[in-house]
Amino acid sequence: MTNRTEERAMRESTTKRLGKLRALIAEKELDALLISQQENLRYLSGFTGSGWLLISERKALLVLDFLYVEQAKGESPGFEIVQIKQDLHDWLPGLVSDSGWHKLGFESNFVSYEAYRKLSETVKAKQMNVELAATTGIVEQLRSIKEPQELVFINEAAGLGDAAFERAKATIRPGMTEKEAAWQIEKILRHKGSETMPFDIIVASGPNSALPHARPTDRKICSGEPVIIDMGARVGGYCSDLSRTLFFGQADKTFQKIYDIVLRAQTAALEGIKSGMAASQADHLARSVIEDAGYGNAFGHGLGHGVGLAVHEFPRLGLTSTDCLAEGMVFTIEPGIYLAEQGGVRIEDMAVLEIDKIRVLSRASKAA
Repeated sequence: MTNRTEERAMRESTTKRLGKLRALIAEKELDALLISQQENLRYLSGFTGSGWLLISERKALLVLDFLYVEQAKGESPGFEIVQIKQDLHDWLPGLVSDSGWHKLGFESNFVSYEAYRKLSETVKAKQMNVELAATTGIVEQLRSIKEPQELVFINEAAGLGDAAFERAKATIRPGMTEKEAAWQIEKILRHKGSETMPFDIIVASGPNSALPHARPTDRKICSGEPVIIDMGARVGGYCSDLSRTLFFGQADKTFQKIYDIVLRAQTAALEGIKSGMAASQADHLARSVIEDAGYGNAFGHGLGHGVGLAVHEFPRLGLTSTDCLAEGMVFTIEPGIYLAEQGGVRIEDMAVLEIDKIRVLSRASKAA
């Protein structure tokens, strides 16, 4: 697309997203919503810096420090930019009063208690007729259903991750430390065009692979032991997430058995997940395979999570999740088995839920 075409497409997308958000704001009987979560800011306005966004029925205000004003002019045409110099409790009451708003929603997960306390005290001291209403997940639910252009970026990020993994697989060798392997993977991702890493790369070998969120250490990779690699790329702001478990040399019988169980569990989920299914039921599809094999206690995390502008976002696939899976959602399927002080196995792919079935986005080899 040309720059002009891209700009028009971005404006059309922004207009649609704001329309959906405004409908939700009205449904919750709010006059306006204050947005502070960075991915939500970018999703609604295209702005990639730090600041605040105020959305009402008729207004769309980007409230920014001087550092970001010129950037926002280029990234967010059509938004009114308000420059500030002080903290939230200093400038927000005046804007609310000038706009005639009486019920202001805010993202309770992303406004600190201290900021809320000071804001409440200011509203009370000025005797303002304003109610501060805590909200959660309003924009995140909108983000969970991916638009065609979002899927293009996610597909590109997944493909980049696949290619980087295959290159890394041929590069990493026994005797290399986990830190060295992680750095090799990051260099490959960067050379292939990834933006900033969506998360710190995991390379966990031997007993370290029993730690689901291990950090690379100076431990040297040894033959025959499991090595979990968890990596991702970022394209157009959108993330990918991929995990594979490798064995350099012959795996012992225990871990070969575990690998086969985890692969069967993932396959059961990929084949069984349907649109409209409860996320907890999706988790059960894989978990039941692992439980039936006698390793239920060794699968201690959920089956997966949404991926988009953030590497962990709505929906959450787990035993206690209350989310429901819908067409257009992109999420991971990543069962694992972890044996303390011995090692672990995790296999993770990204998938998009289309018309009543899963389409897997990750293509990297699963041959251990």
